[in-house]
Amino acid sequence: MNKKYALFFLAMVALQPLFSQQIVLKKGAILQSLPVNDSVADTFSLYLPTNFTTEKQWPLLLIFDMEGKEKQTLSMFLNSAEEEGYVLAAPKLHDSISLSNNMVKTSETLHRVLEMLPIGKSRIYAAGSGLGGRFANLVPLFVKEVKGALSIGASIANIELLSPKRPFHFIGIGHKNNYNYISMQAMKRVLDRFRFPNQLLLYPQAKDWPEPSYLTKALQYFTLQAMRKRVIPTDSSYVQKVFEADLAKINELKSLKKFLLAEQHMVEMMSIYGIYKNLDSLRNVQKELRKDRIFKGMKRGENAAMLKESLLKEDYQYYLEEDVITHNFNNLGWWNHQMAELDKFAKGINPYEKEMGNRLRGYVNALAEDNIDIVQSEALIDEDALAFLYELKTILDPQNFDFYLKIIALSAKNEDFETALFYLEEALKKGFKDTEKLYALEDTALLRIDAKFNELVSKYLKDARYQINEE
Repeated sequence: MNKKYALFFLAMVALQPLFSQQIVLKKGAILQSLPVNDSVADTFSLYLPTNFTTEKQWPLLLIFDMEGKEKQTLSMFLNSAEEEGYVLAAPKLHDSISLSNNMVKTSETLHRVLEMLPIGKSRIYAAGSGLGGRFANLVPLFVKEVKGALSIGASIANIELLSPKRPFHFIGIGHKNNYNYISMQAMKRVLDRFRFPNQLLLYPQAKDWPEPSYLTKALQYFTLQAMRKRVIPTDSSYVQKVFEADLAKINELKSLKKFLLAEQHMVEMMSIYGIYKNLDSLRNVQKELRKDRIFKGMKRGENAAMLKESLLKEDYQYYLEEDVITHNFNNLGWWNHQMAELDKFAKGINPYEKEMGNRLRGYVNALAEDNIDIVQSEALIDEDALAFLYELKTILDPQNFDFYLKIIALSAKNEDFETALFYLEEALKKGFKDTEKLYALEDTALLRIDAKFNELVSKYLKDARYQINEE
């Protein structure tokens, strides 16, 4: 094997198999737009750790972003890849093409990397955040070489595809303000029942991306599982180092009075270290924590909030389905009231209801967007249903101006200029300033020459393109 790869690297490598052009691979830098093959325009990004050598096999983390931002997403893993010795590769994918086409691109990229680099074939994993995480969770089900998935803020998309005959290692990373948290907890129970190795790492900050230490921890757990399955030799000093870091994390969480997160982390430690360590002392710490009066109060508070959340979810799902079917624009006031109630939860003093309020707002937004996708996928689009959903989204996510523009364009198309002007002014009041995007809207030619339209643009932006005739 060493002879096969020896010509590839000194400090950088010129590589030319199967290609008419020469590819230069450099360690410690993100390499973009590498061709998957000669005949197809598909590309991928690649990162090799600075200590990369051809003298050994390396684990590979395939990283997915469905919005064409694979370099930015890959860059979030750089520090962890350096610390844990992982090669990173990110195929260029798009959510606009089919799942099967994206999966083919993934498989082709993987096999290209395997041709190029000394990758340990039992240590290949998928990773992503949000939509990229949902896709990454499916990759082990369709690409047999992939042995695990790291998902940030996303659960497994379809549990019906899971099979005990084809297990993979699942690691979820999330926080309790994310609406996917409840589904990730439910997914963990399913994976436990199927006996899939799995961990759920929770971070306290309500941010889309966790601190780099959580990404590093996930890669460490992949490595520990590889040792457990004897894919690589067990390194007792490495196990001890990672174990001590986990103990330090528990002590940190306890010192910050984040007892629920500390107990959750202990549960995950039990699942990963049982084969390596005598965990009696850790179990004793867990038992004492569960008996603690403050911990019990926290658990009760969280459970009460989750029960309330489940009931509200049922209401939201029922009323949204009814409103879309009946085009019930009169119920937009009710939705506005519900969002005000969720804001009260999110800004209140009860920490569990604050988390619940944030999760429910995310849930309703996702529910509305799912319904938009369903309506738009129909052969004959119900424009009244679409208009209701666009108007609803301006209530659910008032700073997302895309939906103001969508309802303006749809209303103008149907010559409902009063509605179009109302939502134009609402967007302008809330800070919309992109005149180029405004004047490029489809189906708004008649609207744009309307005097009221130009008065509004002049009032808020001082940039009307058409003369306002004064009588």
